[in-house]
Amino acid sequence: MSAPEARPERRIKAECREYIAEIEGRMHVAKSNSKGEGAILVFSRDRTDCADELNDLLGGDR
Repeated sequence: MSAPEARPERRIKAECREYIAEIEGRMHVAKSNSKGEGAILVFSRDRTDCADELNDLLGGDR
């Protein structure tokens, strides 16, 4: 079985960096608080200009 190919690094639009960082922070807190039990994180995809970046972050290609 061969290793999956690494995806090329995509540049994150400047206006999306802070939004993505906030979501990553919320994901980290949810994971830390879940104590291995799993967690649900809810947020709005109101930043349609960051749709590609959100898709990458959340693994939309899996």
